Amino acid sequence: MGQNGRKAKWWDTDEGKRRAKSLGFAESGRAALSVGVIYQIYPRSFADSTGNGVGDLEGIRQSLDYLANTLDVDTIWLSPFYPSPQADFGYDVSNYTDVDPMFGTLADFDRLLAAVHEFGMKLIVDFVPNHSSQMHPWFVESRASRDNPKHDWYTWAEAEPDGSPPNNWLSIFGGKAWTWDDTRQQYYLHTFLKEQPDLNWRNPEVVGEMHDAMRFWLDRGVDGFRVDAPQFAMKDPAMRDLPPAPASLDANYKDMGEYDSLDHIYDKCHPDLHEMFRRMRAVLDEYDDRYAVAELHIFDWDEWALYYGENLDEMHQPFNFAMLKAHTAPEMRQVVESLEAALPPGAWPNYVLGNHDEHRITTRYGDVGVRRMAMMLLTLRGTPTMYFGDEIGMLNATIPDESVHDPWGKRVPGLGRDGCRTPMQWTPDGGFSSSEVTWLPMGPEVQTRNVESQIHNPSSMLALYQSLLTLRKGSLALREGEYRTVSQNSADVFAYERYADGENLFVALNFSEAPAAADLAGFSGDLVLSTDPGRKQFSNGPLVLSAQEGVILRAR
Repeated sequence: MGQNGRKAKWWDTDEGKRRAKSLGFAESGRAALSVGVIYQIYPRSFADSTGNGVGDLEGIRQSLDYLANTLDVDTIWLSPFYPSPQADFGYDVSNYTDVDPMFGTLADFDRLLAAVHEFGMKLIVDFVPNHSSQMHPWFVESRASRDNPKHDWYTWAEAEPDGSPPNNWLSIFGGKAWTWDDTRQQYYLHTFLKEQPDLNWRNPEVVGEMHDAMRFWLDRGVDGFRVDAPQFAMKDPAMRDLPPAPASLDANYKDMGEYDSLDHIYDKCHPDLHEMFRRMRAVLDEYDDRYAVAELHIFDWDEWALYYGENLDEMHQPFNFAMLKAHTAPEMRQVVESLEAALPPGAWPNYVLGNHDEHRITTRYGDVGVRRMAMMLLTLRGTPTMYFGDEIGMLNATIPDESVHDPWGKRVPGLGRDGCRTPMQWTPDGGFSSSEVTWLPMGPEVQTRNVESQIHNPSSMLALYQSLLTLRKGSLALREGEYRTVSQNSADVFAYERYADGENLFVALNFSEAPAAADLAGFSGDLVLSTDPGRKQFSNGPLVLSAQEGVILRAR
């Protein structure tokens, strides 16, 4: 064990330190794209160019000026747009190398990609390796018989003598993870919906086809992938029963209903996942400056850090979701310091506050607190990922039970994700589509929480994001500089410095509903930005933060 009971890591050993120095990790393993700001777009909900109430690729292309010039983000991440029966809104892929007609055509995608690059931005797309749609031709053939050429492209198993499933594994979306197929007289595995059968990544032919699917998009010029739910792609080959979840199981893992009744030691994060990632990384490395970030819900820092790879040869980044579980200043500080301590040499961190699976950050933190969270996201060392609409303070919508679309919400009440997927609010009347009926209704308070109403308001949420993004783009300290925590007397204040090549910034964030004093620890500087529109300057002396305020100072 290492210091404070942490497991020893390869890079903590003398040999590991020598190897890290010889490999030059400070320069290797980090795609240039990693240091920019990623902006996630849910294609159904961003912009509808056809008037059918559903967003599309052309609508995104027509909105690029907003992303490039109003916001000035670096990279766009597109959630799935592939052909799909839409059982899970595109995460049930029936063709990995095409575009669903709902969103346009391959030609539309090529025009969008070319325009993204002309604006000086990058584009990454979702890659869904764990499962396909049951309508994918591969699965149609696999379920046809036990002796066809694709019979083992998916995970099939015999029934128990009494006809029950082969083990006790559960689906994340509720119920058993096994469905009986009458034709094959076997069960097939699905970690999610029964319409999403799990691919068999132990079959070299499957691996080859999926790698070719990656190359299809890389050859077209995409800059990389966000890899969806890969931790489930490698399971225990013996498919042993899962034990009950221990009473001491980290609360971070307990938010998925019945699924949390078991300890998932055999149905995800098998050690062979590292080899799967190394092979995917090798595909990326066939191309110049490509990037991949993996969706890994892992809250043990030592385990999480391993997915960078021993030689930084796996994912460029495993997503870090720990801030979704933190709420106070000490908790946020603990997340950042633990992450920094766990990183291998040369690895680059990242932070996430919201996405298409989580409640909107304004709903979680309120209109004042969310401004502080935006400042934290865009000033910490690492890659920040924004979710569309957060920059205008969009709120979660309440969707009546009879109007729920999300299959998870239908099967496990209370876990639906429709509320954070409502259409982008461009104008006081929506501006998303010319249709009065959209696939989901517009979110709450659209009359004020929209781009048009905020773009000329210097006190708006959008103005704050613009200021933060502009500051970050022009600051080497924020983009690539070092991080240092500044200890505070107040438990409500989280403060840190970012510094590089003579530039030194001090960030102080008040997590209290009351004013709180920030300890500058000898720092002397000028006000750069405050989340409180009422603060216009700072004179040297005590820095008293207003309720939930965040402040950035620059050293003289």
